[in-house]
Amino acid sequence: MKNLFLILFYFSIFLFTNAQKVAKVAYESQANFSVYVVSYESQCDLAVCKVDYESQADKPGLWYFVDYTSQAEFKVFFVDYESQADLTIFFVNYESQAGWRNKEKQHILLKNAN
Repeated sequence: MKNLFLILFYFSIFLFTNAQKVAKVAYESQANFSVYVVSYESQCDLAVCKVDYESQADKPGLWYFVDYTSQAEFKVFFVDYESQADLTIFFVNYESQAGWRNKEKQHILLKNAN
């Protein structure tokens, strides 16, 4: 029974990490992870679409930027060089385009979820 509870607990954490409220921070030491914006979608780990409402951020890659770090699930620092980044992203225009391109990097968001 205890194992079943643990499985359900971790499964629920995985389900709720899809809502992605993000805050941009000024210093790398404040961030959960660093990101680099690539020039082409084919180069990214995650295609990101900025959404206007928190309720729209319901799957990976749909990021709702909050005003205060206390509201964020993830605090990100944008780096100048790709080699400095934990995750590479490309901003897309439509929600349907958002999502993982390199699923091997999914652990970055999972381990940093608040």
